[in-house]
Amino acid sequence: MTGFLGRRLLAVVPLLLIVTAIVFSLILLLPGDAAIALVGMDNASEETIAAIRTRFGLDQPLYVQYGRWLGRALHGDLGVSIRTNEPVLGAILDRLPITLGLAIAATAVGVVIGVPLAVIAAHRGGLVDTLARGTASLGVAMPNFWLGGLLVMVVALELRWLPATGYVGFTDDPVDALRHFALPTITLGASAIAEVTRQLRSGLLDTLATDYIRTARAKGLGEQAVVSRHALRNALIPLVTIAALTVNRIIGATVVVESIFALPGLGRLNLESVLNRDFPTLQGSVLVMALIVIAINLVSDVAYGVVDPRIRYR
Repeated sequence: MTGFLGRRLLAVVPLLLIVTAIVFSLILLLPGDAAIALVGMDNASEETIAAIRTRFGLDQPLYVQYGRWLGRALHGDLGVSIRTNEPVLGAILDRLPITLGLAIAATAVGVVIGVPLAVIAAHRGGLVDTLARGTASLGVAMPNFWLGGLLVMVVALELRWLPATGYVGFTDDPVDALRHFALPTITLGASAIAEVTRQLRSGLLDTLATDYIRTARAKGLGEQAVVSRHALRNALIPLVTIAALTVNRIIGATVVVESIFALPGLGRLNLESVLNRDFPTLQGSVLVMALIVIAINLVSDVAYGVVDPRIRYR
């Protein structure tokens, strides 16, 4: 197990270097000049722009800027926001729990609802299977922004069951916090339910067609025992990977969903940084989100090796 974990950790090192290079290159993709965006077009004299560029190191060659940025990032310094003049790391840490909580809640909804649906669909077949597959396909194809807008219009504005926008801390008012988190969680959890249902149903159908399942049935085991004790246990192994991929995709989708429901998370911070040409904040926020994705993939690889020991020896 130690060797397996060591190999996975070594594989992360070059990946981190590639990620940092891509994240830093975001400064080349955004249009406009950060110095001009900071002082405004009306006050954009050449002397002021030059001073701003010197202050933030924008007058240096890109490789020098990257080296300095990477060195500071390794020490936990992600720079200072051009827009607010506050440390980027502090702003990220304030918003990180919201995005992580939303991603974990949506994934949990997908697993809790998707697993029973997959078992029912694979076990019963017929009309139930058709309805489950149709619902799963609809959930995968449905855009998050469309579903979010629909929920706001119907549930929040028409029925007035839940608030449309805003955020309340869980420590301030747990009930109100859950009410504000409900619609964003449903919006992101719908596609998670569909993905878990589709993938797990496919795995169950393959497992139910194997020889040892036919042997278990020949020995007189009931269908419920065959599915729950034997088929589901082996079919759940890929669920680790499915859950990890779902969390990663949901983290990316928070950019849209947090903007729809006015949640002050990392996704909305990314959008605000792009609109304000706040390069340090955008680089730091995207870097943290990329590190979270890498960490989730690493944990899923290790968990997969624990669940299926054959993986560790390949």
